[in-house]
Amino acid sequence: MSQRPVVYLIASAAPPVRQLDEPLALLDEAGWSACVILTPTAATWIDPSSLEAKTGFPVRVHPRLPDEQDPLPPADAVLAAPITFNTFNKVAAGISDTLATSLLNELLAADVPMVFAPCVKSALRGHPAYKSSYDLMSRHLAKIIDPNSVTDRGSGNLATFKWPKIISELTPRMPNNSSH
Repeated sequence: MSQRPVVYLIASAAPPVRQLDEPLALLDEAGWSACVILTPTAATWIDPSSLEAKTGFPVRVHPRLPDEQDPLPPADAVLAAPITFNTFNKVAAGISDTLATSLLNELLAADVPMVFAPCVKSALRGHPAYKSSYDLMSRHLAKIIDPNSVTDRGSGNLATFKWPKIISELTPRMPNNSSH
């Protein structure tokens, strides 16, 4: 069995979370093994069991007990998409109140390559907390994709993502493509 690099796809409750089949297929085509971690609210918006069938890994939502083994392999990279205003700002502030924010904080501190695709309304992008969080996260080598460059509007005017463009930001961060 060949070892493929592992990417954690960490998603919060924004409309593009309902499209996770697409990035999972693109990640597989690009040579990644994907593990999905969801915020508790995001987990109520989709069917985690269908994602488990696609990835071969359990979808994680809640922390494991201290004596339980982690069911996921270690991450070589992180794709945080979609990430809401709330989750983005929590990570920048170091708040770890969900498994998703805990992993993002831990992996950011461990210098694991990260790509964030925020799904944040333009009005909220003008909020001082978002600007401060963006600056802080950018200084820590996290790649933050401009929401305007990857977001469209679908039925009901709900946000949808241009997943190929997002995945293209992650591919150069593959361990065999990087200079690490």
